[in-house]
Amino acid sequence: MQVVKKTPEYTVYEKRSKRYAVKGSDKKWINGDDKVKILLAEKLIEVKLPAPKVEEPEEVAAESTEAAETEAAAEEAPAEEAPASEETPEA
Repeated sequence: MQVVKKTPEYTVYEKRSKRYAVKGSDKKWINGDDKVKILLAEKLIEVKLPAPKVEEPEEVAAESTEAAETEAAAEEAPAEEAPASEETPEA
């Protein structure tokens, strides 16, 4: 690992895999949110926010809901037409 930046609080290393490691002044590795904050402050990484979700127009959403209700009703109809009980011959 190569030393990228050394400060009194921490040392930033670059691994051969081009990823970064951060070791605190107490010789313990820093992980998680603290590591991300340090790497952002040193401008070694960039945070990419997820793309905003595109919402469907209300008309399209209403049509898809109606289609789903129609399909559900069509599936339930054969179950309702089935005989409630079968007749068995008595011997």
